[in-house]
Amino acid sequence: MFGWEFAADPYPAYAWLRENAPVRRTELPSGVEAWLVTRYADARQALADGRLSKNPVHHSEAAHGKGKIGIPGERSANLMTHLLNIDPPDHTRLRRLVSKAFTPRRVAEFAPRVQELTDGLIDGFCEKGTADLIHEFAFPLPIYAICDLLGVPREDQDDLRDWAGMMIRHGQGPRGGVARAVKKIRGYLADLIHRKRLGDGDDLISGLVRASDHGEHLTEEEVVAMCFVLLFAGFETTINLIGNGTYALLRNPGQRERLQRALAAGDETLLTTGIEELLRYDG
Repeated sequence: MFGWEFAADPYPAYAWLRENAPVRRTELPSGVEAWLVTRYADARQALADGRLSKNPVHHSEAAHGKGKIGIPGERSANLMTHLLNIDPPDHTRLRRLVSKAFTPRRVAEFAPRVQELTDGLIDGFCEKGTADLIHEFAFPLPIYAICDLLGVPREDQDDLRDWAGMMIRHGQGPRGGVARAVKKIRGYLADLIHRKRLGDGDDLISGLVRASDHGEHLTEEEVVAMCFVLLFAGFETTINLIGNGTYALLRNPGQRERLQRALAAGDETLLTTGIEELLRYDG
């Protein structure tokens, strides 16, 4: 389940599990025991069951204390209080406050900057005629976009890119290296948030600092953890979408040509539904 052969093509294994062992006990590479649930209806039922929780206070102290579950390094860096780790009513309160800053309008207004970053990266390798899709495009694009959205100064963004790279390469190096990168990100974000409190910026961190609801505010620890999880969850998923999506279109030329014809005619409707379908097809 955890070798490169499975990573390259997991679907035959998923099909076997759904047919033969839809709920199966397994052991993660870290040694932690887990249950693998592979049928859609079963997974929905499990995810909606209030007895199951991702909140670290309900985890085995031995496993979590050693950093064997959760995002590597988040416990030692005091980054646990984010939306991926808590249950209602804390989750409800945190989501309500975050939604005050992370609005659809803010995201829509940011689209031209993402286009500018995209064009700049493509211009950088266009003349060469070839490029490494992941390292020269899919990886830097979301990192720089999220940094801009958060309000990270341009002169600091390459540091965030290096630390983020250490986080997603943890399978190729010592786990301690990931924890060190996470601590550096945490320290940087805490300092940046402190500076944002003294200003009146219109970036996302400034919005999170100012967000309030009936007198409630996010604590500094919650703002740091939220920024961290936006960085971590935002860039890795986007890398995978670009890589897997491009691969799927290359393997299905009829679908690629259909999309290209629509774009050439100025119709972006198929692109919008196509992105959703690629996310579903090869998540």
